[in-house]
Amino acid sequence: MDISLSHVVRLTDNGMHVPLLDGTTAYFNNYWLRDNCPTSFDSQTRERTFDIFHEAEAPRPARVEVTDGALRIEWAGSGHLTRHELTFLAGYSKGAPRPDPADLPRRAWYSDHYPAIARFPQPELLKDKALVARWVEAMLVDGVAIITGMPDSNEGLDDLARLIGHIRPTFFGEYFDVRTHIKPTNLAYTAKALEMHTDTPAEDVAPGIQFLHCRANSVSGGANLFLDGVAVANDLKREFPEDFKLLAETDVGYYCEHDHYDMRSRQRVIELDEHGEVSGVTISQHMFDISDLSQEFLDRFYPAFCRFGRMLQSDKYLMRFRLEATECIVFDNHRIVHGRAAYSATEGDRYLRGCYTDRGEMRSTYRALTTEGRFKG
Repeated sequence: MDISLSHVVRLTDNGMHVPLLDGTTAYFNNYWLRDNCPTSFDSQTRERTFDIFHEAEAPRPARVEVTDGALRIEWAGSGHLTRHELTFLAGYSKGAPRPDPADLPRRAWYSDHYPAIARFPQPELLKDKALVARWVEAMLVDGVAIITGMPDSNEGLDDLARLIGHIRPTFFGEYFDVRTHIKPTNLAYTAKALEMHTDTPAEDVAPGIQFLHCRANSVSGGANLFLDGVAVANDLKREFPEDFKLLAETDVGYYCEHDHYDMRSRQRVIELDEHGEVSGVTISQHMFDISDLSQEFLDRFYPAFCRFGRMLQSDKYLMRFRLEATECIVFDNHRIVHGRAAYSATEGDRYLRGCYTDRGEMRSTYRALTTEGRFKG
């Protein structure tokens, strides 16, 4: 085998040890080096066009050298040339996920947060992508924002939601209208109080971002109730770690059943992200199914579950305010727990139109607005 090497690159049976610019040496697998050659990706679509499945044999270098800040490989058999910048290789040298600009630390908040909620005018958002990035950043960090200057139209909500993602339907449809219904199928469609909850936990994956556009609110009562599930869960972890562990590791049933649907899912009350940090909660006494967990296990589960539920009603966390016409509150449905005080349906009018988009799409929008991505095309 004719192999020409720079003296600083050491070959093994499956890969090579490459010197990096910081003076360290890192190992790279031959398959990975060939599969991720810059020529493997289409410059316009940014998708991979090289298919390593079609390679009959394991990739093997014929010549390797480090020159001009890059690793240059000529592959045996095909003669294909691969050139990897050493700065690119350094980012993958430790087997760690590449940095994600949307992976921002969450800022827990409490009952006094209402004056500090980030606010953005809808007409300006439609014109300014940099302002959209600031809005999404507030959603990633705080989980909630208020949009002002909303027009009294269905199109106004459409235009807003589509700034960060596609409208995401649920089994209720693409939109829902929160007002008093003659034959309600959901407690939100009555004038009764709504206990603190997250929406539609009976779906396999509950919708991520919720929009509530206030079109009218002249009734007595009906205060909006919001809290940060991350703040509550973090406090539970600190004060009652065994309860926290139980709620973060146990799948429980949720349902939503009526004449024409029967939705069922299993969720964890406390949701953790890839770092093991609290990213949200799933809670709804309206849709909590009759538990099928063992009765002996419930001896431990129910005390922890009820302790957490009582914390969700505490004045320490509960933010009370009144959403006014022309305002739209946007929040992370996997993090922000919300409810409503009862109101009088015999006077005035109360109408909120709602919809959802996905959290993943929102994070995608933030990355696209704030970085150039991996491939510049």
